[in-house]
Amino acid sequence: MEGRRTGTPGNQRARDFIVERFRALGLKPIGTGYEQKFTSGEASAANVAGLVRGTARPDDFLLVTAHYDHLGVRNGALHPGADDNASGIAVLLQAAAYVARHPLKHSVAFVAFDSEEQGLRGAKYFVAHPPIVLKRIRLMINLDMVSRNDASTIFASGTSFHPELKELVTRAAEGRKLTVRFGHDRPSKEKGAEDWTNQSDQGPFHAAGVRTLYYGVEDHPDYHKPTDTADKIPRPFFTAVAELVLQTLIGADALP
Repeated sequence: MEGRRTGTPGNQRARDFIVERFRALGLKPIGTGYEQKFTSGEASAANVAGLVRGTARPDDFLLVTAHYDHLGVRNGALHPGADDNASGIAVLLQAAAYVARHPLKHSVAFVAFDSEEQGLRGAKYFVAHPPIVLKRIRLMINLDMVSRNDASTIFASGTSFHPELKELVTRAAEGRKLTVRFGHDRPSKEKGAEDWTNQSDQGPFHAAGVRTLYYGVEDHPDYHKPTDTADKIPRPFFTAVAELVLQTLIGADALP
């Protein structure tokens, strides 16, 4: 899809794909339709959101989010963005398929953000024009780059602000062939340790007081390069991460 840069035909095709998948799964639109349209710079953009209504607490929400845009074509080179962030969208869609068949107690909103690469504009627009009441969001789980790591390690970021989430993540990781590390959620004096709090779409939600959890891998040599292709994704690790995310979501259904 030509790297899915916001405002391009490839981005539109990706958006249409997600909308059709939501519709096929039986997810309900939030508001009047699946698309939340906005302007990113001079480009037309849209977040895509679908809902599975909760069985016991329908007015309380869990969010699963990922951005679908990427860099597109730069200097004549296509940047496919397989890990960044087609991987997050793939996991989001699989989680949506499960929850559509097995609704949780909370309502679950699945949101694919546009224009993350232009400064988290999709997430910022969602927070500024929330189709659901932000105070009713019990947890946002954001996925950004979740499919590649040579050491089969993924980070869970956000537990420094919400320590109760550590147990949730630890339980979800049990028995899986991966390593979950905590961190990247506070300024650190450690060499090379970055604070990811505002580096992906969880940032605007965190600033608005929403409890957030971010799953992502550390940068790899193909980050933001034309070589970020699907054939380099280790499928066993990616599968384990997808199962980790789903189990985290199921576990979060018991959160107060």
